Amino acid sequence: MRYDLDQLETFLAVLELGTVTAAAARLNLSKSVISKRISDLELELGTALFRRNAGRIAPTESAQRFAERIRPALADLRSAAEAAAWGSTEQLRGTLSIAAPMSFGTLHLSLILGQFAAQNPALSLRIEYDDRTVDLAREGFDLAVRIGPLQDSALMARKLCNDVSVACASPAYLDRHGRPETPLDLTGQPVIGYSHMPNSTLWRFRTGRRDVHPAVREAAMVNNGETMRDLAISGIGLAMLPGFIAFPAIASGQLEQVLPEATTRDMPISAVWPHIHPMPAKLRALIDFLADELADGAPWKTP
Repeated sequence: MRYDLDQLETFLAVLELGTVTAAAARLNLSKSVISKRISDLELELGTALFRRNAGRIAPTESAQRFAERIRPALADLRSAAEAAAWGSTEQLRGTLSIAAPMSFGTLHLSLILGQFAAQNPALSLRIEYDDRTVDLAREGFDLAVRIGPLQDSALMARKLCNDVSVACASPAYLDRHGRPETPLDLTGQPVIGYSHMPNSTLWRFRTGRRDVHPAVREAAMVNNGETMRDLAISGIGLAMLPGFIAFPAIASGQLEQVLPEATTRDMPISAVWPHIHPMPAKLRALIDFLADELADGAPWKTP
């Protein structure tokens, strides 16, 4: 069999992104080049990798099995090539693909990644912000930033810093409705819900040895933390926000923290990545840089 690395990379891009068009955009190639690489690979393997129907493609069972085998092999090959080509120099090269939640990315991570890129001009970064939990291996990411307790034990992880959930509302809202003294005082109050988490989990306080879940009611439901913040500033209800969103608004006087002495959920911020041995120097350098920049919750800090 005579297939090359470009064919394998192209195959994985089409499989992960689901369309030739998306793969062409990621790889900066024409759709005809993508299609030819896939056809040539299928010819060499002697099997169909995708079913084609009315402009749509779907991976075959053979494609899924093939992908599971070649992903770790390609990761090892990239690491070996980088170690051989650049291991003796200080300059980082290649590409790093990074995923992170939208609000954290736009508010804090972009500036940090910009500094890292400026220090490593031969390194190319691919950055995608989305509040959903991405599948790193399947979607071709080298690293993701996750907020909250980690669920995927198959990934390697390093805690970058710790954040907290902050209950808050606009001063005008609290002037109208009163300032609660206990978590149960929030019962029946209007809140801005977060569509990626149920209110019973989001609105949780620790009192002594038990959790308290006040029965709040939704004034709005959104999928983005900055939108939650802005709706809370408008005065339609309370919001439970991560500190990295809440504290700057509290410091400016737009929001006021509610129940500041109450214990809310910890929100560790972590870097996660697929198990790769040896770890590429570029990935290790980025993780170390993030840990240094985010130590103690910088740059948002508590007010």
